[in-house]
Amino acid sequence: MADALFVAGIAAGAAAVGAVAGTATARATSRKRVARMQATIIAAQGSLEANERSSAEERLVRDTVLDSMEEGVLLLDPTGRRVFANAALRRHLGTVPESVDALLPLDLQRAAKQAATSRSITRTEADTGAPPRWLRATAIPVDDEGSVLLVVRDVTEARRLDAVRRDFVANASHELKTPAASIRAAAETLRHGALDDPPAARRFTEQLEREAMRLSRIVSDLLDLSRLESGSDLAERVRLDIVAADELERLEDMAREAGLAIELHTEGVPSIAGSGRDLALLVRNLIDNAVRYTPSGGRVDVSVSAEDGQVVLEVADTGLGIPQRDLARVFERFYRVDRARSRETGGTGLGLSIVRHVAGNHGGEVTVRSELSAGSTFVVRLPVAEAARTDAPSPDAPSADAP
Repeated sequence: MADALFVAGIAAGAAAVGAVAGTATARATSRKRVARMQATIIAAQGSLEANERSSAEERLVRDTVLDSMEEGVLLLDPTGRRVFANAALRRHLGTVPESVDALLPLDLQRAAKQAATSRSITRTEADTGAPPRWLRATAIPVDDEGSVLLVVRDVTEARRLDAVRRDFVANASHELKTPAASIRAAAETLRHGALDDPPAARRFTEQLEREAMRLSRIVSDLLDLSRLESGSDLAERVRLDIVAADELERLEDMAREAGLAIELHTEGVPSIAGSGRDLALLVRNLIDNAVRYTPSGGRVDVSVSAEDGQVVLEVADTGLGIPQRDLARVFERFYRVDRARSRETGGTGLGLSIVRHVAGNHGGEVTVRSELSAGSTFVVRLPVAEAARTDAPSPDAPSADAP
């Protein structure tokens, strides 16, 4: 009996131990499963955060690229609501519309609606008002549901340049046509009998020579302007006082024949980084302009000096002067205050435009002050070459005065 109880006790203890062991194993398995689930969740969370960071970076790159564009971009959904707009759109339109119905100017709104309904690219141009600016818009359907991408460009400057080119071609054609017609008329007159009349033949041959020279000057000035529009070679060190002395000597006979006194006043001036050829062209045109528009008995004074890190050229005359209403336009191509006198003196209407281009190419500026019937003074300011600021000639250095 006792043995049976002992055996039963041992069996019961073994069963209890087995139960405890099974529970421990189950708990261990459960902990492993929970750990795996936690690891999976952490990995999923990390992947989600990485995707979010990647998406945020992509959005940042997209927004940065689109905001740096000169073109304004507006994306509209099928209902006409705004989905996206970049910073350039606000610059062009002054605001960012919430929907297509709020889009102004109306020409842009109509283009966007037409692209949505027709499923075809629509283009238009619109004037934004004051100050006058022209916008060119392209509305592009992006899906079959009616979403539209509107791209807006500011073409104000392009239109202005187109107008300048058209005016230039028209003016150049007119200016070339006038001497060409005069040459043809004189040649026909000579051919039809004027050769037999020595006084008339002399008069017409002089006219041929005069108009041919004028035509040559116009072509030469046009070529100079075309070259200057591409910039100037600033590789030389140029002394403007020496250039002015050379050009005054070149034009001295012309001034003397016109009955004018002409004088050059210079100080010791530092050199300029620039093109000697172009700066000579600048000085020549200013002196030539002064001589042509100053009546006999007048005078032209040319001075070159240094002032505040600049070399200053002044060409003053006692000529006809320029009306105040024309001062802002005298540097335009082919603009003449007195067209009849300009043609009479052989002017091309391009000299002052050349002066402005040369000054601008050298980082300088040209201005004019004038009083009607009292004369004009043109002032050109050009920056001194950097190395020349420390080794400028002494003010006591010999000047290049010319009588």
